[in-house]
Amino acid sequence: MNETPTRVYAEIDLDAVRENVRALRERAPRAELMAVVKANAYGHGALECARAAQEAGAAWLGTATPEEALALRAAGIQGRIMCWLWTPGGPWRAAVEADIDVSVSGMWALDEVRAAARATGRSARVQLKADTGLGRNGCQPADWAELVGAAVAAQAEGTVRVTGVWSHFACADEPGHPSIQLQLTAFRDMLAYAEKEGLDPEVRHIANSPATLTLPESHFDLVRCGVAVYGVSPAPELGTPAQLGLRPAMTLRASLALVKTVPAGHGVSYGHHYVTDAESNLALIPAGYADGIPRHASGRGPVLVGGKVRRVAGRVAMDQFVVDLGADTARVGDEAVLFGDAERGEPTAEDWAQAADTIAYEIVTRIGGRVPRVYLGG
Repeated sequence: MNETPTRVYAEIDLDAVRENVRALRERAPRAELMAVVKANAYGHGALECARAAQEAGAAWLGTATPEEALALRAAGIQGRIMCWLWTPGGPWRAAVEADIDVSVSGMWALDEVRAAARATGRSARVQLKADTGLGRNGCQPADWAELVGAAVAAQAEGTVRVTGVWSHFACADEPGHPSIQLQLTAFRDMLAYAEKEGLDPEVRHIANSPATLTLPESHFDLVRCGVAVYGVSPAPELGTPAQLGLRPAMTLRASLALVKTVPAGHGVSYGHHYVTDAESNLALIPAGYADGIPRHASGRGPVLVGGKVRRVAGRVAMDQFVVDLGADTARVGDEAVLFGDAERGEPTAEDWAQAADTIAYEIVTRIGGRVPRVYLGG
């Protein structure tokens, strides 16, 4: 992009992505690292972040949907890519032809990928997902023998190559939670059964970002890092990004669209949930919930303007919101930082998450397509 946008933009520091990947690899030195770039790399830009992560040594890329994985391939991304969120009738054949690892959680999915493999005349790369206690996707222990047996048969006929066995934690962001060890035990048991039946997967993996940071015994052959790749702490309880050796990659910036003086007792934004208590200077931020600014943070969301952190005054609207500068002054066009790096004195995605009663994952991921991304360190 030749010109920096003036309304609102997300500045993405690809050097931070690279540094975070290297830091996470150091946390799991005996395992390979998968950089998860689903949901447009948690709002940061899938293609750009995928390239940066690979440059820093990520051996795998992960997406939720097959469409996300296929888009990476179409853009020229090589190397191992895995996707895991399938529904009946999905683009199995395209994924097989693109040499993408596909996740299978049940017999219906194995049947569909086998049919796609026969149609292409090549083996599908398949990873079996075990539900070790999350209760979401994955095969239940009671159904594991059937799925493993069918996968062994499919591998013998040449339609499938089982490249991985994997699972996902429910509470890895809560160190000491009893489910963690229960899931690890279940994973080891289900993995041992699969290997006893003749499967020899390339990778065995269960660790997500928090497990990568806090649970070395869960690292196995591969760790899957998502939000940590982008310098966001997986949970406040684990520490700030800086305490975890990470650096936020996204800074959300905007330009003030209007500054005006209003008298005491002046209502601000819809519903007049905020009323000035003295003559004040109001600054208009030209971004709103259509851009991904959470309306739930009305009256609480922090914004850095003129070297001070202010709070959203009143309701966040679809396209704009207001901050009250009090007696301080500013000019139209001055910069406002909604979130960035606490080490620079800026509000953070976690600050906005607390203001909106959500998690930082949602704050960065929800920044919408109307917000241009400007890349540094490309």
